[in-house]
Amino acid sequence: MARKKIGHVELQWTCPNCNGVNPGPEKHCGNCGAPQPDNVQFEQAERQELITDEEKIAQAEAGANIHCPYCGSRNSAGAEICHKCGGDLVGGVIRETGRVVGAYKTGPVGMIACPHCGEENPDTEKSCAFCGGSLVEEVVGGEQVFVPPAKPQSRARTWIIVGVVAVLVLACGAYLFFANRTNPITGIVDRAGWERSVPVEALVPVEHKGWEDEIPDEGVIGSCSQEVRSVQSEPAPNSVEVCGTPYTVDSGSGFAEVVQDCEYEVYASFCTYALEEWSVVDVAVLTGSDFSPVWPEPVLQADQRVGEEWEESYTIFFRSGDEAYVYSTNDLNLFQEAQIGSEWTLNINTFGNLGSIEN
Repeated sequence: MARKKIGHVELQWTCPNCNGVNPGPEKHCGNCGAPQPDNVQFEQAERQELITDEEKIAQAEAGANIHCPYCGSRNSAGAEICHKCGGDLVGGVIRETGRVVGAYKTGPVGMIACPHCGEENPDTEKSCAFCGGSLVEEVVGGEQVFVPPAKPQSRARTWIIVGVVAVLVLACGAYLFFANRTNPITGIVDRAGWERSVPVEALVPVEHKGWEDEIPDEGVIGSCSQEVRSVQSEPAPNSVEVCGTPYTVDSGSGFAEVVQDCEYEVYASFCTYALEEWSVVDVAVLTGSDFSPVWPEPVLQADQRVGEEWEESYTIFFRSGDEAYVYSTNDLNLFQEAQIGSEWTLNINTFGNLGSIEN
C-alpha cells in the first residue's frame, strides 16, 4: 500500500509543568517559560488546517528536532550548537518520528455515528460517550481500523456460556452413544428391488465466466464488464486510485505530515463465454424386482455418447414380526445373497433404525 502525502499541519503540546497548551513549533511554554521536555508527546488540535506558509513548511520538512544534552532545550534539526546554552548537541536526544497522531479533521464540527453502537457523537471526540468505542481509525498491522470498546464480560454470563456448551457436548455424546448402540433381531427378506442408470452425453454449449485474455480460442464470448482483477501499490493502466481516511504522522518538529494510504484497483474485462462440452443430456434407467440386474442400453443419436458415471442401487425389504425394515446398498454380492425368505440379523439402533445387516 502506497502512502500519499497531502501536506503538513501544526501540532500542539501540553506543558507538564503548568498544563499550558502550546503550538507545536514553540520550544518553551508560553505560560510558564519551561522548556519542552524531550519526552512530551505532540497532539492534534480539534481541527487542523494544512500549512501554506513556506517557512513553516520548510521547518516541517527539515526533520526531527534535537534536545540539548546539557540544558534540555529543543533545537531545530541540523543544529550543532544549542541556541539556549551554546552546548554541543552531539549526544542530544532526537525526537521520535513516525507516530500516528490521529485522523486528519478539518472544517466545522459535525456528528458521526459510532461504528460500534451507532450512537451520534461530535466528530471531535475520540471515543463514544455511549459505549466507549474508538471513533478514530487507528493503525493496526499496517491497516486503519476502528478499535472496538473493551466490554468486560460478566462472570455470570461466562458461566451461562460454559453451561450451554457443556450441555451441547453431553447431548452430542449421548446421541452418538445411543445411535451406535444396536439391538440384533432376526429379519426375513420379504422382497427386493434394484435400479441401474447410464448417462447419455452430447456436445452442448456450456457457459463459463473468466477474464477475457484467458478465454480459450474456441470460446464464444457473450457479455463483458469491467471488474477489479488485482490490487497493487503502484499506478497501472486502467487502474483506479482508492485511498483511506487521511491521518497525521508526527515528524518530530512540532508539525505532522498529513498522509493517506492508497492502493490501485486494476480493472480488466470479465466475460461470460460458451464452450462446446460433453454434458449429460439424458439418463437411461432400468429397474427390477429380481436378483439379476442388468444395465440399460441407451439408443444413441449420431452426436451422443455413453457417459462414465454409471450408477446402481439395491434395496432389500425385511419383515420382523409386525415390523418392516428397509436396507439400501450398492453392493451387488450382498444384494444377491438376500434371497426371498432368507433369514438375516438386523442391527437396530436405539432410535429404531436399521443400521447394518449380517447373514
